Amino acid sequence: MDSKATMRTLVTLTLMLTLVNYVETMVIPALPKIETQFSTTATTVAWITSAYLIVGAIASPLFGKLGDRYGKKKVYLLSIGFYSLAVLLAGFSPNIYFLIFARAIQGLGYATFPLAIAIITDLFPRERVAWAQGILSATLAAGPALGLLIGSYIVQDLGWPYAFHTAFLLSIILVIISAKYIVEIPEKTKEKIDYLGATFLMLTVVPLLLYLSNGPNVGWASISQLSLIVVSVIAFPIFLWAERRTNEPLMRLDLFRVRNIMVANIAGLISGAGMFLMFTGLVYYLQLPQPYGLGLSIIESGLLMAPVALVMMIVGPIVGRLINTTGPKPLLITGSVISIFGYLLLDTFRYTVYEVVLDVMITAVGLVNIMIPLVNMVAVSLPEEQRGIGIGMNTLIRTIGSSIGPVISTVFMDTYTTWIIYDYNNQIVPVAQVPSYSAFHYMYTAAVGIMFLNLIVALFTRNYVIKAGQHA
Repeated sequence: MDSKATMRTLVTLTLMLTLVNYVETMVIPALPKIETQFSTTATTVAWITSAYLIVGAIASPLFGKLGDRYGKKKVYLLSIGFYSLAVLLAGFSPNIYFLIFARAIQGLGYATFPLAIAIITDLFPRERVAWAQGILSATLAAGPALGLLIGSYIVQDLGWPYAFHTAFLLSIILVIISAKYIVEIPEKTKEKIDYLGATFLMLTVVPLLLYLSNGPNVGWASISQLSLIVVSVIAFPIFLWAERRTNEPLMRLDLFRVRNIMVANIAGLISGAGMFLMFTGLVYYLQLPQPYGLGLSIIESGLLMAPVALVMMIVGPIVGRLINTTGPKPLLITGSVISIFGYLLLDTFRYTVYEVVLDVMITAVGLVNIMIPLVNMVAVSLPEEQRGIGIGMNTLIRTIGSSIGPVISTVFMDTYTTWIIYDYNNQIVPVAQVPSYSAFHYMYTAAVGIMFLNLIVALFTRNYVIKAGQHA
């Protein structure tokens, strides 16, 4: 493979993933303005993010399978084509329901990450795959940092529709560049798509994610919520039964018994929960008024995360190179230990901006040492014809974990509260109820426990060292 063509592909994929992650974060500062403009409720506005996440979670394995069957570049272009169209529609939304619909279609762009990982795994020699994966994974930090910074200014000065308008122009440019420069990856299998299995996978995952997304707003034990869990519980064994019965399953279930794939999926679920537990709590803490939090604005919070993103962008490719010499197991263990240390710091030293920045930078280093080896383990452990679907399934499982994290945070913040009070004419007046010190203490204590569990799972990794000349 021409090395220039390979590098052009990597650069193009990196830019596109940065844009996708930018768009998904720049939506956050816009939510209050969208709620006001459309005269709707916070519960309805929450669907702007939930719709994207739920569709994206199920699209990842399905588009991965389509990539294995019809060629990864074709399916990648299909994914970002739908994504770009949906970004355009979102900017011209006449009402909240149209915007939620557009955001659901944008969820198809969520599949770009597993497809991009599969593409570079097919293209790069095995000893450089982890390095390239590290660069792609760094977009998970670079995009959100840009989204909070640039998105906040656009929303504040121009209005939230312009955040989508500008993103659409950039996405069209990158679609054209992608069509020209991404190397074509031929199909790896002639198997038919298992639509029955895909249907029951969807019936398993979508109700579960709906339950996790709606729980903080509508309650966990309502009839509607419990019915979602019932559908998910019934659909899952039917999915397993259907996959065992067909000669051409969506994904061979025996691959989940491969030790490193099993470790990567379990650790992805656990670490995803721990990571988003931290970030959800941190977003609240940064913006709570002093002395309950740091009293920062959204823009100031975004500036605070910039050095964290920079650290992840630097550390990511370094971790990718280390996988070749040390193997994933030492990195997973080290990452779990560093993450535990970072969470302990957040629990004890978070009273100034500088303390929080240092704490989160340390935690981010630990998470990078977990995230990149997990992706690499899945990519190199799968047969070529199952690579797209396998990475997509791993993305789906990590998404479930990332949905569990905010639920844990919300439970602690709703359970342990205190009142903001003011002295008005010598009268103590309660103004608002906010999460207390105990809420954040228990939150980060839970995060320490989660990452300790991740450490135990990491010990079961089968280590490997990749030598030059080996092919993925």
